[in-house]
Amino acid sequence: MSIKPLAYRMRPRKIEEVIGQTHLVGKGKIIDRMVKARNLSSMILYGPPGVGKTSIASAIAGSTNYAFRTLNAVTNNKKDLQIVIEEAKMSGRVILFLDEVHRLDKAKQDYLLPFLENGMVVLIGATTGNPYHVINPALRSRCQIFELKPLETKDIQKAISLALKDKERGLGTYPVEMEEEARNFLSQSVGGDLRSALNALELAVMSTDPNEEGKILITKEIIGECVQKKSFSHDKDGDHHYDVLSAFQKSIRGSDVNAALHYLGRLILAGDLPSISRRLLVIAYEDIGLANPQAVMRTVMAVETAEKIGFPEARIPLANAVIDLCLSPKSNSAITAIDAAIKDIEQGIGGEVPDHLKDAHYVGAKQLGRGLDYKYPHDYSGGWVKQQYLPDCLKNRKYYHPKTNGKYESALAQVYERINRFTDKNNH
Repeated sequence: MSIKPLAYRMRPRKIEEVIGQTHLVGKGKIIDRMVKARNLSSMILYGPPGVGKTSIASAIAGSTNYAFRTLNAVTNNKKDLQIVIEEAKMSGRVILFLDEVHRLDKAKQDYLLPFLENGMVVLIGATTGNPYHVINPALRSRCQIFELKPLETKDIQKAISLALKDKERGLGTYPVEMEEEARNFLSQSVGGDLRSALNALELAVMSTDPNEEGKILITKEIIGECVQKKSFSHDKDGDHHYDVLSAFQKSIRGSDVNAALHYLGRLILAGDLPSISRRLLVIAYEDIGLANPQAVMRTVMAVETAEKIGFPEARIPLANAVIDLCLSPKSNSAITAIDAAIKDIEQGIGGEVPDHLKDAHYVGAKQLGRGLDYKYPHDYSGGWVKQQYLPDCLKNRKYYHPKTNGKYESALAQVYERINRFTDKNNH
């Protein structure tokens, strides 16, 4: 048996053997078409660990019979790169798989770029970061950008079955019996990371003694020990982080308590209290707002408490706030109102401030602090007085459109309606 890990041995040799990522390697999809036409472009594959970046690169090489070399942008130096280039000059073309391509320094990049231009080297770069953020534009412009997704449970299960049956590269020579519950647990607990699944499977098989019947029985408990902890891939600087934050807010906005708690749990496991705190405050004011100001204030207090006590206890006030916001009435009237006002200003619709609202120092008013002909509302019964506040070009504009989802904003809406009736009556 080879000492190389199972995940390494089970890498696909042809493009048809790649598991998952069918949006790229499925029949008729872009990478499949490139391979079949033997018309390869340099590319950057990005996505979380263990989803097939290296596998796709080796499968492309195996399907095209081009020389395939692997380097790491951090650990390999310029001399290693030069060796690959010399091989490309002799053979005509080399596929270079460059891991952590976002760490490629300028000297190596400048040396490599001409060979990408003439097609002598087909670069397949791999990174967990978003290439549009972490890859130098000069390199990025010479490559196709392909995003890889975490594998689905059915894909992981397929890979497990293949590894258990394959006698040449897998574990097919071992008398393994794997309980269905163990198989399901393994495929669901690795977060779409196939490498983690195969590593755990290999450890389970190699560390389990045969039973009286000579079988290596793999149970859920054994798999749980080998996985140890459910895999959680969360890069605070990557796209996945912002996807989770987005899903978190949208779940609260949609009043789905269970989904919101799930995404909160992900953020808690990532240890990212600052992002949780900031996003909860945004949600409170943007999505709940005037419909339930008390829930907004409770959220502020929950965030302050969480930041004082830290994890793991911080999860308690955060969960309270999330449940409260989920089940609260919602209103986005404040954000839509201010955005509408800003839009007018950005489009140049501003106009002159009415004279009676200008600073008294500049208009020569007799009473300091009040503009010319300014009517002081407190001097009038009801607090309302016939007076224009908006510039002439906007005098009839209404930005705020109240919602009546909560008692507080319903009360505001009644006052707003009375004021509008009063002003509309006096403006005609």
